[in-house]
Order: sequence, then structure tokens, then C-alpha cells
Amino acid sequence: MLRSTSTERTNTEKQTATKTKRYYMIAWRWHFYAGLFVVPFLLMLSITGLVMLYDDAIEQAQFADIIQVKPYPTTVSPAAQLAAVQASYPQATIQQYITPASATQASRFAVKAAGESLFITVDPYTGKVLGQINRDQSWYNLANSIHGSLLLGDTGDRLIEMAASLSVVLLITGIYLWWPRDKISKSGLFKIRFNNSTRIMWRDLHANVGLVTSVFLLLFLISGLSWTGIWGAKYVQAWNSFPAQKWDAVPLSTLKHASMNHSQTKEVPWNLEQTRLPSSDDTGQPAKQHTNLNSIVNFAQQHGFTRFRVNLPNSATAVYTVSANTMSGDISDATQDRTAHLDQYSGQLLAEAAWSDYSLMAKLMAVGIALHQGEMGWLNVLIDTLLCAAFILIAISGVVMWWLRRPKGVLKLAAPPLPTNMPLWKSAALVMFAVSLMFPMAGLCLLSFLLLDFVIFSRIPRLKSFIS
Repeated sequence: MLRSTSTERTNTEKQTATKTKRYYMIAWRWHFYAGLFVVPFLLMLSITGLVMLYDDAIEQAQFADIIQVKPYPTTVSPAAQLAAVQASYPQATIQQYITPASATQASRFAVKAAGESLFITVDPYTGKVLGQINRDQSWYNLANSIHGSLLLGDTGDRLIEMAASLSVVLLITGIYLWWPRDKISKSGLFKIRFNNSTRIMWRDLHANVGLVTSVFLLLFLISGLSWTGIWGAKYVQAWNSFPAQKWDAVPLSTLKHASMNHSQTKEVPWNLEQTRLPSSDDTGQPAKQHTNLNSIVNFAQQHGFTRFRVNLPNSATAVYTVSANTMSGDISDATQDRTAHLDQYSGQLLAEAAWSDYSLMAKLMAVGIALHQGEMGWLNVLIDTLLCAAFILIAISGVVMWWLRRPKGVLKLAAPPLPTNMPLWKSAALVMFAVSLMFPMAGLCLLSFLLLDFVIFSRIPRLKSFIS
């Protein structure tokens, strides 16, 4: 009787171990397929992210002679600086005035001239126009365009959204694969076994660095996905945009706040992009007297703005917009975000949106995006630099692990084998279903992988041989 009970217990343990092994293999296969798609994008996003992170330093090195100025006791008024830019660029459309970042920095005016977007720098102490920076040809603009759309417009946006969504699947399956389940897996817990085989060393690097940075990667993914065309615009942003109805009986323009962004460079707070702009009262125009830049800047300074930018009106019903936010790098504290709109004729404050007006999701996004972009001080930049380096290491180590595991001298993808007699993995199916609901592009990719795997790859001998 005792021997029978012992045998039954042993058989049960073997069955449990076999089932666990099957689950491990299927998770590994999902991880592998998701990684095939994600790795090139993770490398691209990390490298372009580093370029964007150090944009200020790159710009300072390139254009120090037209950015740096010598401080004097008195400054020239913003309106006089604007007049100097208008005199130097009579055919240009002047879009924005940006206050100096420090006492030794020039003022900037964003202009559109001969089809080019330029920053015109002006010495705030003398009013002299110092030079121009072509925004469209900057390292930042190139890196940002690749980072956001691969220079492919909506197609690139969708591909990046797929990669970011699948990265969530990578995180979930990666944590499952890392989770210690026996003595062998426990021996590599939070340490790198350099004295073992090369493959084990790379496995430890990949697994432990991935786990330590997983929360940060998820933050990067969610804040980055917030701008994508489907999850961002349709799922999240649309339901967390600031409601213009909160403004008291303000006439609204047909334009949205997103119209103030420069190309793919985001300057407007995420939750305001889809909110319609207020409109100036042009009754009696052109007889009405226009408010000048000086009075708008005085208003901003009197109402607590320190470093900020002013979007100039570009039509009879447009408004002056004074903004200071981490999105555009004006300030480093997301809780101090403020955007104010003033009538271009009377100078009257029409509408304002600040941190206290944001929804909970909008507040989380404001902080998350600021951390993502390294806008919250030098420590934030240092941490983001280390994280980008870690993400590059994770991607490269994954490729190295595959290279060491694949059969030598044979052209094969060498995907982890699909277990036979696979039982329904209810918990995993539920998790992946939830991920698919939350991130539709991940769901689409998972469904595609499953169909290809079970319907095509496993049924065509030549493809099955190449895959495995």
C-alpha cells in the first residue's frame, strides 16, 4: 500500500513537471517569435532615444556662437526682438517666441521661411539677430522622425505600435521564463555566472538585466504608445483629453492644440492635443487694436510663468498661447504645466489649463513622458542613458543567445520546439486575451503568429524544418 502511494505520488510529480516543462516551452516560443519582431525596433528606439536625449548638448556644440550671449544689466523688449527678426526675414511667418533658457542664452523665434522651419536666435540684451538653426535638418528632428514613424508616416507608426505592444508580451513571457522553478534556474537568480558556459553567461545577462529594467521598460512603452495612432489616439488620448467645455463660454476654433506642434516634434501637452483651441473675437477688425508681444510677456511674468514660450496668432481669430510644460522642455516639473490662451486684440485671458485640471491618466502621462524624455533634471538624463544602454544589451544578448543555440552549419531559424499534446493553458490564455484587449496591435500580432505557427509552419514539412 505504501509502495503504491509512493508510486502514485512520483507519477503525479512527473506529470506536473512534464506539464510545467510544456508551459515553459510554449512561453519560450512566444517570447522568441515576439523577439524576432521587436529586437530591431528596440535597438532603433534606444539609439534614436539617446540622440534625442542629448539634443541640447549636440545643439550647443554645433551652434554655440549663435546661442551663447554675454549678459548685460538691461534687455531689449520682446517686441523689439520680434521687429528685428521681421526686418531680417521679411517674407517669413513668425510662429513662436521662446524665452532664453538662462541669462547666457539667446532668445529664439520659430519661423517658417521659404518652406523651411527655422529657429532664429536673438541677443536679448542688444536685440541683434545672431543666426538661424534649421529645425528640419537637425539631428533631433531626424532621430525623432525615425523614432516616431521610421520616416514612413502612418505605416511606420503602425509598425512601431506593433513592436511596442509586442514588447509587453516579451515582458510577460520573459518574467515567466526568468521565474526560478528548480535548482538550476535558482542558481542564476540576480547574478551573472561568468565561470559557466558562454551561453549561460549571456542568458544571465539577458534575464537579469531584463528583469531589473522591466518596470522602466514598461513605463517607456506606455508613455511612447500614448502617441501612437491606434492605442494612443483611439484608446487612451481621446478619453483623457482636456474638455474644452470646462472653459466658460469661450468661442472655439476649428483647430486643435496639436496644430501648434512642429511636424513630429511634440510641444503641446499630451492631454491637450485633441482639444480645440479658443478663438479671438475679431468683431470690428481691422479697426481693433492688436495686443503686442510685450503685453503678453508681461501678463505671463505677472502670472507666475518663468521660462515659457508664446505662440503668435496666425489668423484674424487666432489667439496668443502662453505655455510652460515638460513636453516642450520649458520646465522640469510636470506638476507646474500651464497653458494659457489670450485674445489677440484685448489681451484678455480666454482659457487656461494647468496640472490641477488634468485627469489622473493625463497626470500619469505628463510625468511619464517627462521621465521618458529626460526632462526632469540631470539625474533623469543619466538614468535614461543607462536604461537605453541596458535595452541595447538586452536586444543584443537575445540575438547572441539565439546564435549560440542554433545548429551550426545549417540554415535554420531554430525556434524553441512546440510541445506535443499541449493542454489548454487557461491562465496564459486569459493573460494574453487581456493583453490583446488592452493593446489591439499586440493581439493582432499574436493571432497572426498562432495562425502561422499552427496552420502553416507546423503542417508544411520544409517550413517546419526551417523553423525548428
